[in-house]
Formats: sequence, C-alpha cells, structure tokens
Amino acid sequence: MMTPKVFTVSQLNARVSALITSDPELQTVFIEGELSNVHMNLKSGHLYFSLKDKDSVIRAVMFSWAVRGLRFTPEDGMKVIMRAQVTVYEAGGQYQLRVEDMQPDGVGALAMQLEQLKKKLGAQGLFDPEHKKPIPAIPETIGVITSPTGAALRDIMDIIGRRFPSVEIILAPVLVQGEGAPEQLIRAVKLFSEYYAADVLIIGRGGGSMEDLWAFNDEELARAIYDCPIPVISAVGHETDTTICDFVSDLRAPTPSAAAELAVPNRVDLYANVISLYRRGITAFNTKNDQLNQQIDQLSRLISAHSPMPVVENRLQMLDQFLARSQKATESSLQRATAHSQELFVKVEALNPVSVLNRGFASVKRGEEYIDSAHSLNKGDMIDITFKDGKVKAEIQ
Repeated sequence: MMTPKVFTVSQLNARVSALITSDPELQTVFIEGELSNVHMNLKSGHLYFSLKDKDSVIRAVMFSWAVRGLRFTPEDGMKVIMRAQVTVYEAGGQYQLRVEDMQPDGVGALAMQLEQLKKKLGAQGLFDPEHKKPIPAIPETIGVITSPTGAALRDIMDIIGRRFPSVEIILAPVLVQGEGAPEQLIRAVKLFSEYYAADVLIIGRGGGSMEDLWAFNDEELARAIYDCPIPVISAVGHETDTTICDFVSDLRAPTPSAAAELAVPNRVDLYANVISLYRRGITAFNTKNDQLNQQIDQLSRLISAHSPMPVVENRLQMLDQFLARSQKATESSLQRATAHSQELFVKVEALNPVSVLNRGFASVKRGEEYIDSAHSLNKGDMIDITFKDGKVKAEIQ
C-alpha cells in the first residue's frame, strides 16, 4: 500500500495552478456575465471585480496595462463579454480570471460607451457654452477636414463656391472611418491649430451607422478640437446623428452642406445688405442734415432776438452824443476860464507894485515893515524908499 503524499497548502495551490495553466483551452476563454463588486485600486490602477450569472460567480482581475485599453468605464450591473485566462491566485487559494479585454455586451454597447465618454468630457467642461468661439462673419480661408473622395467634400465645395466664391479652401484629406481614422483626424486638427492655417474649420463626413461614425467619438480628437484656437464647425453624418465631435465643437451643423452655409455668408445677401445700409445711410444723413438746418434757423432767430448789438449800437450812439456834449461844454468852460483869467490878469496887473511904481509911486519900509501912513513914522526913523528904478535911505527929521 502506497503512502499518500502530504501537500502543504502552498504546494496544493501551486499544483492546481499548474494543472490549470497547462490546459490550452483555459489559456484564452471568452466569457460573458454581469459585473459586480467593481473596484479600482487607485495606487496600482488594477481593476478587481466579480463576474456572475444567475447561478454562479467568479472573481476576476484586470491589470492596469489592460485597463488603459478600455473605451468605457466598467460599472456594477453592466453586462460584458471578455477575453481572459483562467488562473489561480495561489496566496488565496482561489481560481480567477485574468482579463485581457472587455467589451460591453448587447445592442447598446457602443451607445453606452458614447454616453459614458459624453458624461466624462461634459463633467470636465469640454462642452461648456462659455468655451465656444464665434464663427467669423466673413472668413478669408476655410479649412476642411474630411475624406477627399466623399460626397461631403463635393457638397461643401459646391455650396461655398455658389455662396462666397472668393474664400480660399484648404483641404486636409483624412480617413473618416475604420482603423487609423481617429489618428488622422487628430493630426489634421493639430496641424491647423499649430499653423493657424484657416479662419474656420469644418470637420465631418456624410451619414452612416454608429460604427461608421465612431472615429468622431474619439476622446483625444475631442480634446484636440477643444484646444484648437480656430473656430470649429462639426458636420458629422445626418441631422439625427450625434457624436462627441458635435458636442465639443464651437458649432454643430446637421449636415456638411449646412456647415458650408454656416461657414460663409451669401454674397447676394451681403450685396443686398450693403445697398440697404447705403440707403439707410443716405436717409439718415438727409434727416440729420435737415435737423441741423432747422436748429441753425432756430439759433439764428434766437440770436437775432437776443442779440446785444442793438443795445451796443444804442450805447455807442449815446456815447458819441455824450462826447460831443462834453467837448462842447469843455470848450465853453475853457472860453469862460480864459476870459476870467484875462480879467484877473488885468486886476492883478493893476495891483502889481511894480506897476504902481511905474506910475510914480514909491514904497516905504522901516526895516521889514511897510509904512502906509505918515503918522506911523517918528523922528529919527530910518526908512527905505523904493522907486521904480532904485532905492534910497532917508531919516525922518
């Protein structure tokens, strides 16, 4: 009888792990189920969860390098299909799935991815109205990012050529669906941004299924459009189609044809507006001119009514009369003063001692005292007698 082999726990777990990993059918399995207990290790970036159906459950892990390839956010209750390898977590003695890829299950898988990305970018402010740039009224250059062979380009060229043929169009030919399309779209947007090669950008394509339009739901493309300094018009699919590109662009057009109409004005409308503005300008000028002429007439009447010139002229006339009267009065006063002066001169001349002496009289002084009476003299007084031609001294006897 053989002695049974005794395993340690670690040895047993290792043996089971070796058995599982040696089974080629368990190296790559595709399995579907519902997610539960979804948990992300923020430090490592690994994703831990359980996959269950109505009867069973299995633990699973998705390492960070695989998580980075997900185009949606796994959540509890979500049905998925995954590619995985069956492994054993030896430290815990549990067998588990090491998930390499995961996709949402069901018809709405792409729609769910789109909704999750829309929610994520919206929360980060990429769709906020305050970040929308205005479309220039009259652009000189329009950049078009689309397939060079698609109907969208022909529609854009035809409409722009008819509405505003003087504008320059720069085409960035790209794939608009399939592998490599997102990268080409992103590069085209970044090139226009780097060189500021246009006044406005139109990015889009004709209609198609959600899968056909999926390149325009790329997260990096959305960020490139958000960072673009040039206003961007999104024209993806038909009116009922919506993509992330529509939400992040500065303006959404329901079709490529509508984008062309939004990008440039209609030259006929511009001409009509110019004529209308010219006529309005002439009317406004004439109206203003008439108003100014009326104001001038009113001011002229007011000036005439309130002019100080009549008063000034009246005062000047009064001043002339006053000056004339003053001059006449002055002349009359001068004549009277002259006559009076002559009279006074005659009187003064008559009283002048020299004149008196000339008439034979003499002036008698005793010292400094004039003698006008003989009774004023005493015997022995010495007097000075002044004649017209000299003086003599005399003694009273």
